[in-house]
Amino acid sequence: MSTSYAPPVQRLVTELSKLPGIGNRTAQRLAFHILRTSPEDAVALAEAIREVKEKIGLCEVCFNLTDEARCRICQDPRRDQELICVVEEPSDVIPMERTHEYHGVYHVLGGALSPIDGVDPEDLKIAELLTRAASSQISVREVVLATNPTTTGEATALHIAEGLRQRAPQIKLTRLASGLPVGSDLEYADEVTLGKAFAGRRTV
Repeated sequence: MSTSYAPPVQRLVTELSKLPGIGNRTAQRLAFHILRTSPEDAVALAEAIREVKEKIGLCEVCFNLTDEARCRICQDPRRDQELICVVEEPSDVIPMERTHEYHGVYHVLGGALSPIDGVDPEDLKIAELLTRAASSQISVREVVLATNPTTTGEATALHIAEGLRQRAPQIKLTRLASGLPVGSDLEYADEVTLGKAFAGRRTV
């Protein structure tokens, strides 16, 4: 980065470049955009960042992001408490909700198993999931394993499935279907995706 900037500008660019997907050039553009905005807008941005760090924590039930003890989904009496969808990160809840197809509750693991990166079962909310599923307070009938279709996501799903079969064998375990995305062409599909599509084919 150029050293011709004043130290406060350099610091802002450095901090912005730490954000995911933000390279040095984008960080510079964002920094200069912030400099051009009104003092009120700049303060509002800083206050929003401060507030989210101070007030946002994890739901005591599902470990989704919330500013209360329990997130809004867990508090919603219309949600099916007997149906739990397991996802890796809080950001995974958003696309699920956008479908308007799912009406159960969630359980956020906080990542995926990756021994190479030092992420073991104890580092995730797996034990809490097993306890929640086996609890006598709510009769959970199905757990949807919606971890990412990656090596780590598949390993995490298998680990959870094994634990649930031991702790709560009466619960139905399902995995999100994977295969060809809508609107795609076969010629552009890789063999793994195409193989998953064949394995998950259904009658019409």
